[in-house]
Amino acid sequence: MKLTLIKPTIGRQEHSLYIDEGRMEPLMLGVLAGLTPDDVDVVMHDDRMENIPYDDPTDLVAITVETYTARRAYEIAAEYRLRGVKVVLGGIHVSLLPEEAMQHADSIFTGDAETRWAEMIEDARRHRLKPRYDSPVGIGQINHCGHRVLPRREIYQGKGYLPMSLMQFSRGCRFACKFCAVTQYFGRRAYLRQIDEIVREIEQQQRKFIFFVDDNIASDQKALTELCHALTPMKVNWISQASLDVTKNRPLMSLMQKSGCWGNVMGFESINPLSLKDAKKSPNIKDFAHYVEEISVLREHGMQTWAAFTLGYDHDTIESIEQTVEFALKNRFAFAAYNILMPYPNTPLYTQLQQQGRLLYDQQWWLHPEYRFNQAAFTPKLMTAQQLTDACHDARSSFNSLPSIIRRFSDIRMTLQSLSRMATFWRYTLLFRKEVHKKHQMKFGLK
Repeated sequence: MKLTLIKPTIGRQEHSLYIDEGRMEPLMLGVLAGLTPDDVDVVMHDDRMENIPYDDPTDLVAITVETYTARRAYEIAAEYRLRGVKVVLGGIHVSLLPEEAMQHADSIFTGDAETRWAEMIEDARRHRLKPRYDSPVGIGQINHCGHRVLPRREIYQGKGYLPMSLMQFSRGCRFACKFCAVTQYFGRRAYLRQIDEIVREIEQQQRKFIFFVDDNIASDQKALTELCHALTPMKVNWISQASLDVTKNRPLMSLMQKSGCWGNVMGFESINPLSLKDAKKSPNIKDFAHYVEEISVLREHGMQTWAAFTLGYDHDTIESIEQTVEFALKNRFAFAAYNILMPYPNTPLYTQLQQQGRLLYDQQWWLHPEYRFNQAAFTPKLMTAQQLTDACHDARSSFNSLPSIIRRFSDIRMTLQSLSRMATFWRYTLLFRKEVHKKHQMKFGLK
């Protein structure tokens, strides 16, 4: 039997489909390959960088689907089904909208794959594929027999990914942010892998720069403490995503620094406490004072912070978005993301905007032929949708301008700590600068 794994791209810009230069290894496909029985031939195609060989013989195609890639994923599925190949769709978008996904596949997979993946493969081998496989969430890289599974990283070879290894310590987050699809998927829980599994996974791959793709690696601070103790003697460098409340735990911050943590993507979300309240961003609301203490702690521990902002709440204006950029420049964050508030399906935010009649693009913005990447998908209260789109693009452009980059680079506490950190700063800053314009208004899908 032959299994083909597919990572879809978001879409295309003008005449180019392959414009994504910031490509990281699709960890979820490596895990699926690791869950697959050894007697199954597994190949992987990454739609972000290579043509998909639709006519190559295969018995089953499995496609991972995110909301941003749903339109393209359904196009790919249609091409294979036209050739008589069975297609199974999985991923968080499929779990949020199973009825939609079922229209584009022979089978769908909801939840995390670990407990039923082998069953699905065996059903496909015997030509009795079920229309749907529902699996629990949070089972981290342990197969149906209880055996620990490592990703098969050989499927990434020769594909030009960024020089970091993606891993996962925990899945989910204990917070209930209104806009977050992760909360809907995991139900405000964080699920942990055994630390000795993480150690073994690091030892069995070559790189010493690790990106833990956890939704919030600091959701369980006791567990993170234990992880840092295990990482310290391994002499690795690592980054992840963490909530700001971790800065309240000074011993843990010191331990993170000692264990090789360079910094984290941190959801500041907004500098307006009213917007934080709207978002139910609980770790940020308490003691809010423009994050002075939190940023001081991050600087004290030399963290190269990627500040993530979400813009478009009911209290946001064009002026407040400009102030957000000024805030980020003043604090000289190594990186920053200015994301438009997106109504992901089946989130409380989506339901609220739907009830208020504020959703655009016939509500299913992720499938609408006129929707473009980085566009507002709803009508804000204090500006138009186009004004929000333009203001966020201006924010990205301003933060990634050459004067801004030089100003941020000169921050010795955050950037100039080592040659490797300096090189990393320039590599990724210039990549992000290029993608600000390259990906703006990109069409979803190919057709």
